Amino acid sequence: MDFKLVVNVLALLFSFFIVGTLFGAMFSKPLRKKMFEILHIKELTLSRSVLNPILRPGKLPWTAEAVLNPAATIINGRTHLLYRAIGMDGVSRLGYASSPDGITFDRRFSYPVYIARNPRNLLPHQRRYSPVMYPSGGSWGGCEDPRMVIIDGRIYVTFNMFDGWDFLRVAAISMKTEDFLAGDFSKWSGPYILSKPKEVQKNWVLFPEKINGKFAILHSVAPKIEIAYRDSIESIGTTEPLIDSWVGPRNSLPPREGVWDNYVRSAGPPPIKTEHGWLIFYHAVNKSDPSRYQLGAMLLDLNDPTKELYRAAAPILSPNEHYENDGKPGIVYACGAVVRDGELYVYYGGADKVICVATTPLNTFLEALIKGTQPKLISTPAQAT
Repeated sequence: MDFKLVVNVLALLFSFFIVGTLFGAMFSKPLRKKMFEILHIKELTLSRSVLNPILRPGKLPWTAEAVLNPAATIINGRTHLLYRAIGMDGVSRLGYASSPDGITFDRRFSYPVYIARNPRNLLPHQRRYSPVMYPSGGSWGGCEDPRMVIIDGRIYVTFNMFDGWDFLRVAAISMKTEDFLAGDFSKWSGPYILSKPKEVQKNWVLFPEKINGKFAILHSVAPKIEIAYRDSIESIGTTEPLIDSWVGPRNSLPPREGVWDNYVRSAGPPPIKTEHGWLIFYHAVNKSDPSRYQLGAMLLDLNDPTKELYRAAAPILSPNEHYENDGKPGIVYACGAVVRDGELYVYYGGADKVICVATTPLNTFLEALIKGTQPKLISTPAQAT
């Protein structure tokens, strides 16, 4: 037997023994747990569904150009979406779809569930889809970008009532939850106009519960967080005043220096109540790349929601996938978010054309937001439905 070979084999076995002993000591149960905590860094992560886009433009004329920017809620274990649909005539209407799991939507109505009343009386040849003439998603009029909450057994939906840039006001409609579940969309109450005339206002959201006995409307996140309180939605503009909100183009505001969200645009989905505060998503752009809408996140104080507690140091969702650029480039635009079995689902429009979803464990997300962790985006290949 080769003596040198025996020595090398014994040395190798001894090395394995030493390494195994060290690793065994290092990875005793307490140390293994600590190592896992160190290596498993909590990050602000949204993981896109491999089924994105989860909804696409349809074959019917009223959905032919685009479906985008959905409101979302969960009732009886199903996720319900109200989404903006743009037709061949350039009109934005609201469509409906629902899902048993929040990803696969097996119920989608073939007709719009809400149509804005009396859009401007344009001539027939003027009524067409045009992202050049009408940069608000290519639509010349109708109801845009819904947000949905349930308060005291009623569905409330806020949306942009758009009839040209000289008529852009925030409106609300509502109905009983049982009528909504029955699909009786003839029961909508409203619309109730919330914003003042001759002002360009967009993207107001309701808190999902009353605060101090009043409806709370988040109507501005820049230049500061502003919330209006009213006894009822129906009384706004009659017995209670219309909401006085900041007026002017958001990009006219002084840019925030040294941060990614130099220009904060508007709120995204309605606030989500957590034990740590109200979770708010918002849309913003960076002045060095103003054509890309990105999604930010912050936590507001539960008792005083005008008080910001934490804000993500970077966007939590950026338009990096092809379906977020194949249409109007550089757009992720979230209008709905729900929590299902501890998982956060954020529903958004991609490229003003399709509907997508991204998810993350809620508690992990909140922990990262509170600790100030930089977001890390996870992308997964798109798969056609």
